[in-house]
Amino acid sequence: MKNRLTLNIAAGMVLGVIAGYVCHTSLSDPAMVKAVAGYFSIVTDIFLRLIKMIIAPLVFATLVSGLAGMDSGQDVGRIGLRSVGWFVCASLLSLSLGLVLANLLQPGAGLHLVESTGEVNTGLNTSALNVKDVITHAFPTSLLDAMARNDILQILVFSVFLGLALSALKRDERVKIVIHAIDGMVPVMLRLTNYVMRAAPLGVFGAIASAVTLRGADVLYTYGKLIGSFYLGLALLWAILIGMGYLFLGRRIGALLKSVREPAMIAFSTASSEAAYPRLTEQLERFGVDKKVVGFTLPLGYAFNLDGSMMYQAFAAIFIAQAFGVDMPVSQQIFMLLVLMLSSKGMASVPRGSVVVVAAVAPMFHLPAAGVAMVLAIDQILDMGRTMTNVIGNSVATAVIAKWEGARRARSDDDARVFDQVEAGAK
Repeated sequence: MKNRLTLNIAAGMVLGVIAGYVCHTSLSDPAMVKAVAGYFSIVTDIFLRLIKMIIAPLVFATLVSGLAGMDSGQDVGRIGLRSVGWFVCASLLSLSLGLVLANLLQPGAGLHLVESTGEVNTGLNTSALNVKDVITHAFPTSLLDAMARNDILQILVFSVFLGLALSALKRDERVKIVIHAIDGMVPVMLRLTNYVMRAAPLGVFGAIASAVTLRGADVLYTYGKLIGSFYLGLALLWAILIGMGYLFLGRRIGALLKSVREPAMIAFSTASSEAAYPRLTEQLERFGVDKKVVGFTLPLGYAFNLDGSMMYQAFAAIFIAQAFGVDMPVSQQIFMLLVLMLSSKGMASVPRGSVVVVAAVAPMFHLPAAGVAMVLAIDQILDMGRTMTNVIGNSVATAVIAKWEGARRARSDDDARVFDQVEAGAK
């Protein structure tokens, strides 16, 4: 069933390209082209709505169930610190790699673009990029409001508090009823996820067909140098992430990649991390990752560990500087890297969050707004690759954290056995 769904998703991508190309070449009226593309996107919109429907309860149930079963709040703190440490290192790596490759490959060199005197409206809400607002936004005023907006970060914060409270009171018979009820929600949500995922090939077909119908084959090779350079960078980032995973997981890294290939394809074809989340949760647990680690680390990673998006931000900023002839010394680029790293945290819930970060940081380094609009024109193609990379990065991070936790528990069990033997000998 799993292999069949993966094959169907790939078939949906190919058929989407064919159907979109036929419609684009056979229709001459721009209004008709736009209308047909809109009809194709109906299928994708329905699929993404179904995904959004299950995201909030799935995150809530898996995270609270995992935290409620932990022995103490120390487990949460330890897993959280390890996760954040990994996320910070991965973010610095992704940004640095994007910076180096953009300077080596020079994707924007030779364009010689001139900044327009008029302000270009990119249609992006850059006012969302505010350190104070990002921090306070993490704490919800209402769980129902956070769930209605599928704000993973706010759901995560509430679930952590609720999970810790249930863990502290889990010996109370009345509380056990609540814990059992939430535990029972997890398999139900996973079964519902299976039902929704059966529509994935149709959603993929609609997304690809709509994009190709609107822009034709040009959408596949316009801005070829930027797209090719960026995807080369993603390939190198993949190699590094997989290599880091191999250091901790050994040969099981291959089994991990095989397990998450389906959610990775969904993320690539729909350019939506949310679309991949339900299946990714299920596949990581099937791979053998403790559901407590999955329930805590994965939502946290979705908010803070966006490896592909990090590389994109550095790549896009340097591309704009090269295209418009803006001189950026190495020292200024390094400072921009740190600003991008801090600014991007908590931006996962903002539409086109990666572009928003670039648009908001650009004025600080005298980068033209027109450059942001230019990158935005092909952002859908770039978004597919960076979203897929985000899924791979979070999969590796979650599996490594679980490996560390497993090794710690094994050492604790060994210490307990040695202590028991010493006590028995003393008696």
